[in-house]
Amino acid sequence: MTPGLRGGLPSVALRVGSALDKHGIRGVLTGGACASLYTGGAYHSVDVDIILSGAVSRLELDAAMGSIGFERRRDRYVHPGLPYFVEFPRGPLAIGADHQIRPVTFRRGSSRMLVLSATDACRDRLAAFYHWKDRQSLAVAVRIAARHRVRMSLIQRWSAGEAAQDEFEAFRLELGRLRARRAHRRGRRVAPRRSTS
Repeated sequence: MTPGLRGGLPSVALRVGSALDKHGIRGVLTGGACASLYTGGAYHSVDVDIILSGAVSRLELDAAMGSIGFERRRDRYVHPGLPYFVEFPRGPLAIGADHQIRPVTFRRGSSRMLVLSATDACRDRLAAFYHWKDRQSLAVAVRIAARHRVRMSLIQRWSAGEAAQDEFEAFRLELGRLRARRAHRRGRRVAPRRSTS
């Protein structure tokens, strides 16, 4: 195993991002791996999807991925010591019909990688719910929005553009329910004990 290339998906994604950066390749982490970052691992993914920008040859990509022990097998890169595989879906970077995506930098120690913002990671999961009725994606979007500050007004406008107003309301309702359950549990934990005297 390549030294230091171990651990959970965030560590692996960061190493991949650093390897791409060292080889002059710009990529943005999206999809389930990005959702895993924002849910603190509550959502599990085995694939790391990275959208590349600019022209990148297969040889350049092979060299960057090979530098950390990944080898190409058809349309994905695998590592003999890891359960994760890396794919580079065709771009451009978009969420539904929105192509104006501004990634953010995720950092851990000296490693860094461009990823979708929390708002865009939430929208990315909602897109699967809106277009494929994927309830698991709805649950993940709710978890992201419950853990991070997301721009609900932007999500609502985008949802209208995707003709998914009813689905957005379902998302908002589920998010409200989750927040209420969490607040109720916190209230029970701090409730004073009744006197037995």
